Formats: sequence, structure tokens, C-alpha cells
Amino acid sequence: MMKEMSVSASKASLVLFLCQMISALDVPLDSKLLEELSQPPTITQQSPKDYIVDPRENIVIQCEAKGKPPPSFSWTRNGTHFDIDKDAQVTMKPNSGTLVINIMNGGKAEAYEGVYQCTARNERGAAISNNIVIRPSRSPLWTKEKLEPNHVREGDSLVLHCRPPVGLPPPIIFWMDNAFQRLPQSERVSQGLNGDLYFSNVQPEDTREDYICYARFNHTQTIQQKQPISVKVFSTKPVTERQPVLLTPTGSTSTKVELRGNVLLLECIAAGLPTPVIRWIKEGGELPANRTFFENFKKTLKIIDVSEADSGNYKCIARNILGSAHHVISVTVKAAPYWITAPRNLVLSPGEDGTLICRANGNPKPNISWLANGVPIAIAPEDPSRKVDGDTIIFSHVQERSSAVYQCNASNEYGYLLANAFVNVLAEPPRILTPANKLYQVIADSPALLDCAYFGSPKPEIEWFKGVKGSILRGNEYVFHDNGTLEIPVAQKDSTGTYTCVARNALGKIQNEVQLEVKDPTMIIKQPEYKVIQRYGQVSFECIIKHDSTLSPTIIWLKDNDELPDDERFLVGKDNLTIMNVTDKDDGTYTCIVNTTLDSVSASAVLTVVAAPPTPAIIYARPNPPFDLELTGQLERSVELSWIPGDENNSPITNFVIEYEDGLHEPGVWHYQTEVPGTQTTVQLKLSPYVNYSFRVIAVNEIGRSQPSEPSEQYLTKSANPDENPSNVQGIGSEPDNLVITWESLKGFQSNGPGLQYKVSWRQKDVDDEWTSVIVANVSKYIVSGTPTFVPYEIKVQALNDLGYAPEPSEVIGHSGEDLPMVAPGNVQVHVINSTLAKVHWDTVPLKTVRGHLQGYKVYYWKVQNLSRRSRRHVEKKILTFRGNKTFGMLPGLEPYSSYKLNVRVVNGKGEGPASPDKVFKTPEGVPSSPSFLRITNPTLDSLTLEWGSPTHPNGVLTSYILKFQPINNTHELGPLVEIRIPANESSLILKNLNYSTRYKFYFNAQTSVGSGSQITEEAITIMDEVQPLYPRIRNVTTAAAETYANISWEYEGPDHANFYVEYGVAGSKEDWKKEIVNGSRSFFVLKGLTPGTAYKVRVGAEGLSGFRSSEDVFETGPAMASRQVDIATQGWFIGLMCAVALLILILLIVCFIRRNKGGKYPVKEKEDAHADPEIQPMKEDDGTFGEYSDAEDHKPLKKGSRTPSDRTVKKEDSDDSLVDYGEGVNGQFNEDGSFIGQYSGKKEKEPAEGNESSEAPSPVNAMNSFV
Repeated sequence: MMKEMSVSASKASLVLFLCQMISALDVPLDSKLLEELSQPPTITQQSPKDYIVDPRENIVIQCEAKGKPPPSFSWTRNGTHFDIDKDAQVTMKPNSGTLVINIMNGGKAEAYEGVYQCTARNERGAAISNNIVIRPSRSPLWTKEKLEPNHVREGDSLVLHCRPPVGLPPPIIFWMDNAFQRLPQSERVSQGLNGDLYFSNVQPEDTREDYICYARFNHTQTIQQKQPISVKVFSTKPVTERQPVLLTPTGSTSTKVELRGNVLLLECIAAGLPTPVIRWIKEGGELPANRTFFENFKKTLKIIDVSEADSGNYKCIARNILGSAHHVISVTVKAAPYWITAPRNLVLSPGEDGTLICRANGNPKPNISWLANGVPIAIAPEDPSRKVDGDTIIFSHVQERSSAVYQCNASNEYGYLLANAFVNVLAEPPRILTPANKLYQVIADSPALLDCAYFGSPKPEIEWFKGVKGSILRGNEYVFHDNGTLEIPVAQKDSTGTYTCVARNALGKIQNEVQLEVKDPTMIIKQPEYKVIQRYGQVSFECIIKHDSTLSPTIIWLKDNDELPDDERFLVGKDNLTIMNVTDKDDGTYTCIVNTTLDSVSASAVLTVVAAPPTPAIIYARPNPPFDLELTGQLERSVELSWIPGDENNSPITNFVIEYEDGLHEPGVWHYQTEVPGTQTTVQLKLSPYVNYSFRVIAVNEIGRSQPSEPSEQYLTKSANPDENPSNVQGIGSEPDNLVITWESLKGFQSNGPGLQYKVSWRQKDVDDEWTSVIVANVSKYIVSGTPTFVPYEIKVQALNDLGYAPEPSEVIGHSGEDLPMVAPGNVQVHVINSTLAKVHWDTVPLKTVRGHLQGYKVYYWKVQNLSRRSRRHVEKKILTFRGNKTFGMLPGLEPYSSYKLNVRVVNGKGEGPASPDKVFKTPEGVPSSPSFLRITNPTLDSLTLEWGSPTHPNGVLTSYILKFQPINNTHELGPLVEIRIPANESSLILKNLNYSTRYKFYFNAQTSVGSGSQITEEAITIMDEVQPLYPRIRNVTTAAAETYANISWEYEGPDHANFYVEYGVAGSKEDWKKEIVNGSRSFFVLKGLTPGTAYKVRVGAEGLSGFRSSEDVFETGPAMASRQVDIATQGWFIGLMCAVALLILILLIVCFIRRNKGGKYPVKEKEDAHADPEIQPMKEDDGTFGEYSDAEDHKPLKKGSRTPSDRTVKKEDSDDSLVDYGEGVNGQFNEDGSFIGQYSGKKEKEPAEGNESSEAPSPVNAMNSFV
């Protein structure tokens, strides 16, 4: 049974609420009506609930209310009546409930602490204010304490306690040094929420004696200072690294309660070396997006506008390379009461029903209580029309005595809400607020809206009639609005007439008449038409209209949707536009717009200007200057100037330019004043005070400007206050503690009088400060010192002179000086995209640490090492700047396979902030550059020698070289392509088995594991056997080696007088070649000082022939052995040979003697010449070559001998009894100077032999091989 009753009551409440929404009255915002209607009090202004006042100033407790009749006011203090008449220090403002407690004349703020509440009352009810708690602010001094120096070991943690005095409200804490400079903070050193200064680990640079904690009490504008704290850091080697330990909060868990809508601040500060990094997570959930912020180097987690959904466990994790530590904070979000539905004022008619609803929520759920006229409803006078049902008051059949003000109080342990809502029961006959006989005018076929604003209680019913005694209006052709307005959707001419509005309720009836006129629409019956006109001609556009006779139209002409040029050539008639002397700039679209008070119509046409037909040549010239200038009608701020034009010289004067001279401030300088059309010869000129004017006029035609006229007489205007203030006012600090205010000074004629000065005013923006002003001389800059760093200021500069001030200037916003940013960007990350490009990310720094206008971020990066060469080089740092508040940037142009470092810095107008820790990253391998060179030498019939240099930029580890080549025929067609892979450690290659006399094209590139680099190309030709090469060459390099020396010989083909050199080195060694210069143009050389038993490489080149060298030859010196001399005279074979020779000579002598005696001649010399026996050719002393056997007059060349083969062995050729067969091998053939040991010669020839000039001049080895 009880359940059914509850359901019925709930349904009844819902029905009554709907009835209220339908039947409650809306009171129109008509000032006259509001003055006449009775209304319960409404609180319009009151002081905050928690009101902290300055104990040095008067206390003002606000309480303003409105009502009809005007309410009276009373106060309670601490729950009892506060009789202000008994306290001389307390007064109430007239026609107001605001209290003023006089503290500045002897009162003490502490004596007026307490809870105050204001009541506003009239005959219709009483409204009450919130409970206003008055507390004077307090800024107590720091208690005296003896502070011992802190001696800390390097790497240990440290906490400097602030422990500020308890003030009201709590102070703002910050740490500074003796020079009033804020101590820099970082991930290692930072200030906690309690004001203490935490060091995760101390460093030697932390040693100082002026760590000072400051407490700023904003309410009293005072700053208290703690005694300086001394920190001394002593070093121990090595410094011990430690894993993180939390300094605050302590333990593994803690709890935190925060109220809904507030800011949740959670803090974790850790000790450790290296400095730990803090990370935050929410267990079982995510941190709320867009409401989560990290402060104090991520040591503080900040969540704004918290709600119950933010309750949960938040874990902070401190980590460094040695380990981690964590702490869990259990957060519970409670809620002070907040409105779901606040009660609203209710205006009812007698006998109507209504409801007041008060719904609030909170955690815990708030308790709802009602008051009537400030008294708990349980003890308030009874009203049979009301019934309280929890958060709802239900009114039934109200009467005028039911008017009252009801208060709803929703409260829990975290606060309360108090709302006033009145019930105003009015019995008012109908009133019509629309003025009588109001005239409405509309255009035919458009809607008409006829107003009938009304009020009455009960709500009147509205009816409309046409005419005074017409029938009631009904049907679809009319729309009746709830506010009484009658709408005629399509008004016709027959809709014109008188309309009557009738409002009636139970208390009376009233009517009002309005007039409706329906007008004919405005039309353009002849529109402007498209025109083509010759230059300097005349054109007209027509715009003929038809309109209602009772309307007054206005016609406006536009050119290209803008006003017509201010030019007398444009003549606007009643229904046309005429343009005289048309020019090219008149080309465009012309629009005629017709406006009446009720409608508007328009039409457009295009004008095209074309060139005029040619005319006979006329001499055109600039006009002559005007003359007879005259000033008339002199006033303080104006004068009339007239003149006579000079000859226009066949080109009409288009305009006159008027210039003026200020003989008082700038004599001799002429300024532009104005200009007028060429048809005008007088002008009214506006003047400035305190200027000594002279004027001159310049005539202008299409040819140019005339000479200026003679100046007019002078006219000195009177002084006056300045009309304007300086322009371009700016406030930009040049130092962190100043504000430089600059402006553009007024020019002389702008001063309007003597004694020009400026009043400079400034005050800090968003701070309740008074203006500070100073008057300065006629300068353009003023510096304000002692300002905070980078805060906004309101600035204004006002001009004044001896007669007074200029108008009040406008304010501009400036900023005090910037300082270098305090912190470096954090969380710098590098993502290597490819071998030449990387992307760097960073976290933005808090704006408050920028201390200036954020201009962007700079990324410094530099190459540390080339990973392929493993060599460091001079560090060249590169800088990239990223404008604005960006968090990433791209690093282009990196070198592949290299190690880089980078850091990031924030930039403001002052400069750069500290750098982030260097971040190391490496680029991967890339493809190499092309080989540094490709050289093709030693062409033969079927081979070419290729030499190359390694790539300048290997960009990785070279894996191989790729050689591709193909023949090219006479028509430049390419043959088949051959590819060869060459090991990376090679630098030359001999290509064999090629076609003779063929051109080849070579493509050569290097490879890494990534791929092939760019290629280098060359072309070369193999030679033909029957055609001598067109270029020099050195071939057939031969060597004969002993233990410590070697004789090198070669054949040369090419230009005469070549200077040769020999290059040699140990075979297989990477050492540089050693070079020896050959004296003269001979074709052999002796290398000395060689190491026995060593393989050598050798090659021969010619000076002055770029890149011209022979192919390489390899030889080996003989092994070191004990010296062994063999006496050939003791050898049996030698004795036998000598005997045979002696016997042969003896026989020949006998034969010759016999023949001579017989009278015959034996041509010995001819035979010797014919045979040219090398056995009797002496060896030259100077060069070791064999000479010829001859007398002093006869010099014949020695015949070519055989050559030593490349394997360094001497072969038997024509003679089986060569001395080679009798020697001890090669080592026995030569002395150290290269001469033959067993040299056989006749008389010595010191003159050079002709045979040496031959390209086949024999070497000592050749001579030896030919010796018989």
C-alpha cells in the first residue's frame, strides 16, 4: 500500500512540474513594467565564501540585492544579529547592504574575524547570502634557527628544507641566491611541492653558501627570507654510482584525497647516480588525455579538472642504469556539492500550481534542506499551498500571500551550495506593451509581422481582428505566435489596413490597434548596358526605376563593387551616370543600386576603353606653373588658398598638388598637403596649430609636373593642445630586469605648441596595480628598471605641451626583458630514417621556463667518426633551427656509415638555453661515391693496364669493384658488355686478350654491402703492330741484380731529350714508391743500397709527360754470401785457351810476314771494320758501355747486341765460348759501378761514341752477351 502511494506521489510531482513549465509566467524585460510589478528580493552581488582580506586596508563585505519595493538589509555575525549601529568602525553603504569596516582609522582586522551572512527583505520575502568567512591575511616572520653547513660527499643525495612560516593564504616558495637570481633547476636539482630543494646527487659545482629560501605572501605583497644555507661538496674517487631511492614520498604506498574539479598534483623525487628519470602510470587504466601534464622535469604529475573517474592507483617509477624504485599513490576523488538542477524563480497567478526543484550531487551525496525567507522550512510559518517532497517543493492553488523567497542548501563534509529562488504570486490584469497605432510597412509578396507584446496574471489570451469591428482572424493565411505576434506570410496590397489585438484574462481585457501598409516593389525598368568607348571620349549609363509613390529611393553607383573614384569627371544624374574624358583606368564594371527603406535592387554593366584613333602630331609639354597665390578666410584651423593656372601646353591639367613649408620647425622643407582636380583653382586647407605656413602649387598633366609656383604669404597659426599622441609605442626589455618603452616622436608641426613633452605610464598586466607615470622631455625612449623577467605590461604614452595634454592614449601591451631559457628540452630521441636522413624528437619545455618569446628550437649535430676509416677529424658542428613550438625536425645531408652526436636547445629572443645531453646515433652504410680516378696506361696489341683510386667517400666497407667494358666500332656502336668483379684491396689490373687497334669503353664503380655506387667511365685503344704509337712509351724494362744493387735498362720511343726517373719499392708493400732521377737522357740506371735476398718492383717514367710510366718489373737481389775471389790465371782451361790464342797469333804473324815479304798488302783494318769484332772494342770508362776499336779519326757505331731476358738469366746465343760460361753466375759479371770484371780492351777512347745516339744503344749486359 505504501509503495503504491509513493508511485502516485511521484506521478503527481511529474504532472505538476510539467504544469509549471507550461503555465508559469514569463515577465517581459520591459523597464516600465518591471518598475510597476512587485517582486521578492534577489541577491545580485556578494563577497566570496572564503574572504581573505588585507589587514592594512578597510574590509568591504559586499551584499547587493534588487526587489520591488526595494529591500532592506541586515547582517548576522557568527550566527547572531550584528548591530552595526553599535560599532563606530562599521558602516553600510546607502541603498545597499554592503558593509565597510574602517581599519585604516584605528580598527584591527583580527577583531572582525568571523562568519557573516546578509539578509535582504521586503514585503514579498527575504533572500539570504552565503556564509561569508572573513579572515585577515597573515605573513609571519621566519623563526630564528641556527643552520649548520651541509657537508656532502659527491654523488650523495641532499635535501635543503625550507619550512616556511604558516601564512594565510599559504605563501609561494622559491629559491634564490644573494644576487636575487633564481637557482637553476634540472632533472638533478629541483624544488618539491612542499618548498624543499632536492638534490638527486650533488656535484662539486653545487658548493655555495647562499642557498636562500624565499616565501612570497601575495595578499600582503611581502616576501620573507630564510637564513642562507651553506653546502660544501667534497670529492672522493671513484664516485660510487647508486640505484634510485625515493626521497619523497617515503615508503612504498601513500594516499591522496582531492576534490572534483580541482587540480590533482602528485609528486615523486628520487635520489640516485646517474640521475634517475621519473615515469608515471595509472594501474589498470590510462592517464586522461588532454588533462594530464608533467611538471618539474616529470617529477610532478598534474591532472586538471579531476572527476570521480580519476580515482585509482598512480605509480611513479624512478629508473637509472643500475635499477629502479617505485611508489604507489592511492587517489580518491571526493566532491563538494554541485548543481544538477538549481531552483529557478517562479511567477504564478493566483490559483495556479508550480514546483521548485533543487537537485545536487556530490561525494558523499549531499543533504538537501529548505528554508523559507531565511528560516528553516520546518519552523517557518505554514503555507497550505506548499508541500515539501525531498528536493522538491510542490505548490497548489497558490494565493498572493504565498509569495516568498525559498533557499535550498545542499551540503556535505566538503562544502555547501546555497541558492535563492522566489515564488511571486501576481494578480495583474492584461497589459499590452506594444505602442498604440504603430505603423508597419512591408513590400508586397513579402511576410508581415505585427507585434502584440503583452503581460498579465493569469496569462491572457490573445485574439486578432482586422479593422475596428472586423471578425476574428483565423485560417492558414495567418500564423499566431505565442508572444502575441501575428504573421501574414505573403502580404498583398489588400492586406493594408488596421489590425486590432485583444488580450483578456479573468481580471480584465485590453486591446491595441496597429497599422499595416503594403508597398509596391522597386524595379529597374531600364538597366545600364555594356559599352565600348574610345579613350578620352564620353560615356553614359542609364538606370531608370519604378517605385512606390510613397517611398523615396536613393541611387548609388559603384565601380568594381567599390565607391566611384573621387573625380569630377564622374557626373551622377537622377537616373544616369556620365563619365567625361574617359581614361584606361575607367575600364571596369559599373553597378546601379536602388535603395528604399523597405527594399533594394541593382543592375550592372561593363565598360571597355579602347585606344582613340590616331590624330595629327601635337607637341605636348608640362604645364606652366600656377601664379598669383592668395590666402583668404584665415581661421585657427583652416585657410582658403586660390591661384591662377599657367598654360597647360596642349595637355589638360589633371590635378593641382598643394605643398606647404613650416618656417617655424622645418624651414626650406616642403611637404605634401593635398591635391585637387585640374578644374579647381581654390581649396579649403586644414591647418595645424603652432605652424608658420607658406604654400605653393604644382600643376600636373599627363606629360608631367610643372615647376612649383612662387610661395604664398606666410600664415602663423595659434598654439593648442596636441591633437595626437606618439605612434608605434612599444615595450621591449633589453635586459632581464628592465622594460624599454619606445615611440615615434611627434613631428614639429604635430606638437601644436611649445614645450612638447611626453607622459609615459605603465603597469603590470593582470595584476591589480596602479599606473606608474613619468614625464620626460621630447625624446623617444624611456627605460623602466627593476622589473620581473618577461612579464606583460600595459603601456601608454601621452603627448603634452605648455597648453595641456593630448587626448587619452590607447594602451599597448609590452613585455619586460627576456632572459635565457632555464631548461633544456627533454626526452630527445633520434630515429635514423636512412643513411643520410634522421628525424629527431624532443619534448617541449614548459613555457614558464622559456622566460621570453619562444622562437623555436635549435638542433646542434656533428660527425664524430667515420666508421669505415675509424679515424676522427676536426669537429664541425652544424645547426638547424626549427621555428615555433615544434617537437621534431629532420636532419638531412648526413654521411653514411658514420657516428654522430646531437643536442637540442630552446631559443627565445635573448638567445639559447642549455643544451640537452648529447645523443649519439649512427648512420647505416650507403652506396660509395665513384672511384677517385680511373687511368688506362701501357696499351699493347692485346692488353691495357687499368689503375684507379679508392672512392673519396666509401660510405661503408668496400666489398669489391665492378669493371664493365665493351668495344666500340667506327660507327660508335657498342659491342657485347663484359663484367669483372675485382677484390676491394686491388688498385690496378692488366686486361689481356683484347683485340688489337680497338677502342674500348670502360665503366668502373665500387660496391658496399648496400649496393653499387656511381660509376666513372674512360675510353682507350689497343695499338697496331705495324703502326708506331703516336704517343711516347717506355718498354722492355730489364734488370740485372746483385746483392745490394741492380742495373736497370729500358727502351724508349718518343720525343727527344726526355728526362727519365726510376721508381722502385719492395714488392707487395703498400709503402710509397721511391724515386731516383736519371742524369741525362741515357736509358739505364744503377740502383744502389738494396737489401740482399729481397724482391723489388721497379718502373721507369719520363718527366713532363703526365701519367707516362712503363709497366712494372720485378727482380730479386742475390742472397748475402761470403766474398770469394777466383784467380782466373790459375785455372787450367784459361791457360789452355791462352796458349791456343798465342799459337793462332803466331801463325797469323808468320803468314803476314811471308806475304809482306812477297810485296802484298793485307787489308787488316778493312776486315776489322767489316767484321766489327766486339772482342777488340774497348769499354768506355764514363758510362760502362763498350766502345769501338778504331784509330783517332775513325768512329763507327757499335752494332746492336742481344738483350737480357726478363727472367734475369743470360742465354748463350751465337758464341759457345762466351765469358758467361766461365763466370760465377750473374754476381760475377759486374763490379759495383757496373763495369765488366774481365774487361778486355785496347787503347781507351774518352770521346763519346756515335753509337750511343741510337735508340738501341747496348747496355753493359748487351755488350757482354755479344762478346766473343
